[in-house]
Amino acid sequence: MYTKLSRAICIVSLFLSLPLLGEVRLPKLISDGMVLQRDAEITIWGWAAPGEKVEVHFLNKEYKAAADMDGDWSVKIPPRKAGGPYSMQIDGSNHLTVHDILIGEVWVCSGQSNMELAMSAVSWNYPGEIEHSENKSIRQFLVPQKYDFNAPQKDLISGSWKSASPENTPAFTAAGYFFAKELYNKYKVPVGLINSSLGGSPVESWISEDTLRKFPQYYYQALMLRDVNLIHKIEESDRARISAWYAMMQQHDKGYEDPQHVWYDPTLNTSDWPTMNIPGYWADTKLGYVNGSVWFRKQVDVPSSMTNKPATIILGRIVDGDSTFVNGVFVGTVSYQYPRRRYVIPAGLLKAGENSIAVRVISEIGKGGFVLDKQYAIVAGDTSINLEGGWKYRLGVQMPPLMGQTFIRWMPMGLYNAMIAPLVKFHIKGVIWYQGESNAGRPGEYLQLFSAMINDWRSKWGEGDFPFLYVQLPNFMEPRSEPSESNWALLREAQLKTLSVPNTGMAVTIDIGEWNDIHPLDKKDVGVRLELAAEKIAYHDSTVVMSGPIYQSMEVEGDTILISMTHCGTGLIARGGDELHCFAVAGADKKFVWAHAKIEQNKVIVWNESISHPLYVRYAWADDPVDPNLYNKEGLPASPFRTDGNSDR
Repeated sequence: MYTKLSRAICIVSLFLSLPLLGEVRLPKLISDGMVLQRDAEITIWGWAAPGEKVEVHFLNKEYKAAADMDGDWSVKIPPRKAGGPYSMQIDGSNHLTVHDILIGEVWVCSGQSNMELAMSAVSWNYPGEIEHSENKSIRQFLVPQKYDFNAPQKDLISGSWKSASPENTPAFTAAGYFFAKELYNKYKVPVGLINSSLGGSPVESWISEDTLRKFPQYYYQALMLRDVNLIHKIEESDRARISAWYAMMQQHDKGYEDPQHVWYDPTLNTSDWPTMNIPGYWADTKLGYVNGSVWFRKQVDVPSSMTNKPATIILGRIVDGDSTFVNGVFVGTVSYQYPRRRYVIPAGLLKAGENSIAVRVISEIGKGGFVLDKQYAIVAGDTSINLEGGWKYRLGVQMPPLMGQTFIRWMPMGLYNAMIAPLVKFHIKGVIWYQGESNAGRPGEYLQLFSAMINDWRSKWGEGDFPFLYVQLPNFMEPRSEPSESNWALLREAQLKTLSVPNTGMAVTIDIGEWNDIHPLDKKDVGVRLELAAEKIAYHDSTVVMSGPIYQSMEVEGDTILISMTHCGTGLIARGGDELHCFAVAGADKKFVWAHAKIEQNKVIVWNESISHPLYVRYAWADDPVDPNLYNKEGLPASPFRTDGNSDR
């Protein structure tokens, strides 16, 4: 009898915990604080029991629908002007209210890490920006990072609208935030950002199955991953291999062998440790190319003025992971190489006089160490202690190179299904896109893939050729002293050629990258330049100069070449002087050499005395061109280009 009663209680509890079968539900996007697109038909949709009648009340109007056999329902609301806040009531077997609705401009922000990069990651580059960011008319919906290879998803697993504020702005996409801020300042209408981005993602992961079929190599990859058991097997294998590597490293690291004398202990005697200059890589020392853990120690003299206030220890970037200790106290860790290291030292931890810093660096594969040309310091208020120079170091444990994990989430089609498909019923003004780094190793296919993705999204949204604005890759990696080939230059060229797709715009960023960081800090100029493209393309302001100079044509005149450009604005300039940099010329042999270049009558004249019959020109054709200084007078940089485009590798 006890068993029957228990079962009955369990069954009743189960039914009470489930939503009513006829309950009207809304997608995560249609929720409190949402921004709806102005001057466009608005779709409100959701789910209910088949045949259930649903009423939507908005701005003193009533809209009716009935759920179909699959439980889907939707209503169309005529275009509305910018405004708000408003509320919306949805009635079926239950009653729902959506509060604090604004009508304005809705932009999807997508791509990989440079779009994902949050304001919190660049905050010190913009002092006071987050603290003064309160603006209820700028909002973000952060799409959860998921993948699915089986079918386009109808809804997101979570998400909510947040308005810009000191509490919320740190999670905003930095490029998107500055774009929205410029847009709001220009048009004074609400701006809603739908942030659907994922670090490391290649373009093919954002393409739907319909379009991906045109690319069999990627389509078959996606089909294979419909086998959930295969995904689990890959992930379990990766976890086991990586966990075993780290467990072995931890077990054999000499820095932890003696609990009484761990290598972050401030009293540890390091007089017999060798010295290495920081920043740098231990592959360049007697230690050579080893992976595993290496410990670094430095004694620094701290003035008393720094001891009773919070400080920050800045350790540039470290390859790959680190754990950092100040006076034997753990202050921070990052497990991979890309984030900048900035750890808070609590007030009172620093003491007047000698202080100990210990950094345990883990190298999984390749060269481990401290990235060059970054800041290494302890900072408290206006006082700074330089940490560059000699550090004591010692190998904790040598390990075999660790093969990286299989990033299932980056595979073709998965992000489209989970992070884009649930958005396509939500009317938008356009898209801003920052991506390409993960495709730079195979630039020859990018033009076709990227163009296909743009057309794919436009088809799925069904709103025509909405504006699609994107960022051309910035300068990155070590500069070279001579003209050379470059995959990053080829990828930028593919992005330049994508301007042939209707209603697209490109923000050139060849001047605001960082040679030693794939995540450059300057996201404000990125947002500003995207917004200029929006003014021209999305808002049809013919007076706006939206771009720097773009190559148009060339003409050979004797031993010189004349270059004509579009988007010259009020004129071309050589920023910082009279002579232009980063131009190279070649004759019939296509062996490029550096060239002289100057501006005359709004054209660029290029020559090299050693080439009497020049035929080809390249500008800023490198991973990281040194000071490319061709601009228009509006201050926008020229896009890199080449005229020997038929010589693709």
